[in-house]
Amino acid sequence: MARGNKRGGKRGGGRGGGRGGAKSNAPAGAREDDGRGDHLEKADMHNARFFSYYKAQRIVPDEEWDAFVESLKSHLPVTFRVAGSREVATTLNSTIRDVHVPSLSNVVFEDQPIPPPVQIPWYPDGLAWQFNVPKRVLRRQAEFKKFHNFLVFETEVGNISRQEAVSMLPPLFLDVQPHHIVMDMCAAPGSKTAQLLEALHSSDGATPNYPRGLLLANDSDAKRTHLLIHQSARLPSPSLLVTNLDASNYPTVRIPVDVLRAHEAAVAGKPKPTTSVNTGGKVKYAPLKFDRILCDVPCSGDGTIRKNMGIWRSWAPMDGNGLHSLQLRILQRAMNLLKEDGRIVYSTCSLNPIENEAVIAQALMQDEEFELVDTESDTTNLSSSSTETEGTEAGRQSTGMFPALLRRPGITTWRAATERTGDRTFESYEEFMASDVDDIVKAKMSRGHWPPEDKDIPQLHLERCMRIYPHLQDSGGFFVAVLERRRRKGKSAGKGPAKRDLELEDVEGEEPESKRVRIASEDASDEGMDLDKDALEAEAIQDVIEEEYVNPDVIPTGSEAQEVEAGDVAAEAAVESKKEEIKAKREGKKMLRNTSDGGGGVFRENPYTFLKPDDPVLITCLERLHINSSFPIDNVLVRNPEGAPARGLYLVNDLVKGVVQANNYERLRLTAAGTKVFAKQDSGTAQTVSVVQEDGTVEMQENKLGMFRVLGEGLPVVLPYVDPEWVMQGDMATLRTLVESYYPLCASFDEPFRGAIEARPTGSHIVQFPLGNLDGAVLTHDLVLPIWKSNVSLTLMIDKKAKSALSLRLFGADITTAGKNVKEAKETAPKPPAPV
Repeated sequence: MARGNKRGGKRGGGRGGGRGGAKSNAPAGAREDDGRGDHLEKADMHNARFFSYYKAQRIVPDEEWDAFVESLKSHLPVTFRVAGSREVATTLNSTIRDVHVPSLSNVVFEDQPIPPPVQIPWYPDGLAWQFNVPKRVLRRQAEFKKFHNFLVFETEVGNISRQEAVSMLPPLFLDVQPHHIVMDMCAAPGSKTAQLLEALHSSDGATPNYPRGLLLANDSDAKRTHLLIHQSARLPSPSLLVTNLDASNYPTVRIPVDVLRAHEAAVAGKPKPTTSVNTGGKVKYAPLKFDRILCDVPCSGDGTIRKNMGIWRSWAPMDGNGLHSLQLRILQRAMNLLKEDGRIVYSTCSLNPIENEAVIAQALMQDEEFELVDTESDTTNLSSSSTETEGTEAGRQSTGMFPALLRRPGITTWRAATERTGDRTFESYEEFMASDVDDIVKAKMSRGHWPPEDKDIPQLHLERCMRIYPHLQDSGGFFVAVLERRRRKGKSAGKGPAKRDLELEDVEGEEPESKRVRIASEDASDEGMDLDKDALEAEAIQDVIEEEYVNPDVIPTGSEAQEVEAGDVAAEAAVESKKEEIKAKREGKKMLRNTSDGGGGVFRENPYTFLKPDDPVLITCLERLHINSSFPIDNVLVRNPEGAPARGLYLVNDLVKGVVQANNYERLRLTAAGTKVFAKQDSGTAQTVSVVQEDGTVEMQENKLGMFRVLGEGLPVVLPYVDPEWVMQGDMATLRTLVESYYPLCASFDEPFRGAIEARPTGSHIVQFPLGNLDGAVLTHDLVLPIWKSNVSLTLMIDKKAKSALSLRLFGADITTAGKNVKEAKETAPKPPAPV
């Protein structure tokens, strides 16, 4: 859980308090994905200001108020979803439904029946589940403990995502298709981003693992951006970009017009254009516009009160007032970045109309091209949505998107509070301005905090917003609004990017800035300017801290950065040195520093360099792995200051490549692009490797270029390009041996696999295991895995947790070496003394 505010974070610009917005002194927010907070007894779950404020807002009918309050005080169920785009999704869902649910259906714990997991009725294809079980049951009851272990392992490898039910809604309403250009403006920690990636990969003809579309995920918090990258890595995608910017002021991203034309032709099923718009050695660019944008904005987070218990103590009516302007700026920036006929989903985990309907109303009144979508009648997702109606209320069943989802319409009247006590609220802005409230307080409030004028309300259709309340389907509180941009009058579909948006830029056909390795950033506009001392101090402290931390996932930011001890002489010296370096950089001087790898540049994030198609390391890598000529060899990049294929090779699709090459990566604060597909294997830095000759003999040759292997996470992307005859065939017995042992000898396998692997050269190989069974273990679908062959042994090249998850799924137990060691340690551990 983030440090600071008990409601879940110290952040002022992200999803629920720190994602995507500017770092500011706005009230810290809470995320629906954050931790549970302090434990409270039910008798202590009371906040008179909370009850008074929301009762006055009439967010629920009077007859539902008691049920609403009681639900806020109840334990929030555990919810999770099966990753819908993965091949194992059907198998996992069947395992949960047919194996685990029956075994959990008649459990009694401490004389109380424990309900088994149930499917969430509105989630497509029944891939989301909910169960309401106290933690002590998970820890002590054998069947639930086994089920919990199953969830933990599958979550670690990305097959299952622990996510609150209401948090699953925004990506569903966004209706992402594989060809869409998508943006997640406030993305960390990444659960919704993962859903968007799954939608991009859901179906795209013969290449579901190489979709045409693009997902740009952004977050303003650098540390949480790395968490976002980690979460997204569970579903590797060549279509992903991650940036670290203020969402409310997100810069225009440009893309080569030729790339955009080729993309639009492919989406329309037309041939790639044979002519280029580039003339005279100049590349023409267009601003990148998005088909879909998710704005899950920073918020006060009081909808998470069931798990963030600190809200009961700290909530105040004005919590949302300070976030209103930031939320509005983020939404308005998204509206500027959206294509015609595009869709935005705006969401918060707050119940406060100041953060919800007030933001939507202001945005709509300032841009007449947008309108709210009536999701009750819209049938965009009807074919793929759950059509079950169990649990719906008479007269409230939806006939549009996700009909089994219980929702309440947005409200059109509300009162704004201007004091923390909540004793005084105002029905209108005019009433507030005419009051005796202090002028300082008046300066902090705007007309937009209150409802629109009566004459404007009908055309805004605020009732089309969706309010999700805890008592409706045992969930958290949530707000969702779906907006679409109408086509401008007089404009027709089919116009290319050159006609559709801003004027094109002509740029000389030189090497893009993103490909050049620079020693230091030299901004001429900064030359000679006086540096603000406080800003210089803060930047120097942050630089020093980042260099002290090896792991970028734990780099402190913001207020945490100020925790460098002022009295620490070494720290002070480092900060002073860093200040001089920053000054020199601002004055245009190149300051070289010695680094362990011999580089001379200062890079917060490594630059991106695309390898040339004839790069000898790349060619050798593809040849050894028998990857055919249809592989997108032009789209392989590396990330290091030298631009050399040193450790890992990344693959991106055409849109991502266009964005990377057309934009300065430092300006976008680009922190991730595509997915890593190949990695250099440190096999004892072998000087020679075995190579199979044309006559079938094996010859030892000098290893000049190093050995690269295909990564497990990159295999789904690479596999369509691998020569089918090079893919080896295994069986369940072979798979069991690879799972049980770290380095099984080649001679330990049965024929015909033994003979086949002994004839293969040293290096990376791919094995396909067809569906089958062995001693009760059943493989219900083909499984393809990477292995590494040394001179005499093999290694299954997936990490330990993925191997354990596979073992549990297939063999019903963790038979890996690590699993056996854990079991043995538990069995041999000294037992606690019996109570006297």
